[in-house]
Amino acid sequence: LIPILLNMLKDEFPDVRLNVIAKLKVVNEVVGIDLLSENLLPAITELAKDVNWRVRMAIIEYIPLLAEQLGVEFFDQQLSDLCLSWLWDTVYSIRNAAVVNLRKLTEIFGSDWCRDEIIVRLLKSDSQLLENFVYRITLLSALTELVPVVSLEVTTEKTLPFINHISNDAVPNIRFNVAKSYAVVMGSLCKDKKKYAGLINETIIPSLEKLCQDGDVDVRFFANQSLEKCKTLLV
Repeated sequence: LIPILLNMLKDEFPDVRLNVIAKLKVVNEVVGIDLLSENLLPAITELAKDVNWRVRMAIIEYIPLLAEQLGVEFFDQQLSDLCLSWLWDTVYSIRNAAVVNLRKLTEIFGSDWCRDEIIVRLLKSDSQLLENFVYRITLLSALTELVPVVSLEVTTEKTLPFINHISNDAVPNIRFNVAKSYAVVMGSLCKDKKKYAGLINETIIPSLEKLCQDGDVDVRFFANQSLEKCKTLLV
């Protein structure tokens, strides 16, 4: 069985490789993770670069399963770079799936792992990349998606400063997404209102009030919406 399974991981048709990966738990019981991982990585890499975006989407959806099976050490060494690279795919659906994937991985590996392996690395990105609108909006989306699954310390020390930094972005689309992000952060911080009251009242609320006076109608709409949510949470 081993030669058959390993050959399937090299099959010229992506659907064959995807189906082997989809049944990884069963395959692992037969082959063993050491032998499997030697052949698994090349198959994943090829699928991740497939010209058909639906094939790339399929492999992203299997990544959390792979993470559970292969463990954090193997994942960090072999797959973390790949997962981050999907954030900058040319297809929006792939970028969005990559963001959701990071949240699922954080649920598996934990908040500290996410801080060190994902958030810190994203925030260290080259400043030239931040000049790209797609990069900024994707980074904002990823950090916001992770707020509910990371610790409050990670949110206040890493995520919130970035949101504050781009709250005056020249692109209205980013500013109204900042407004949405503030509401998500607020929902998290309200788990400990007493501890974070100062941060809420001195940073988040004033920032939203400023966005409520924005020159763009959409920014004002979403800022007002988020401000109302925040005030409701404070009651």
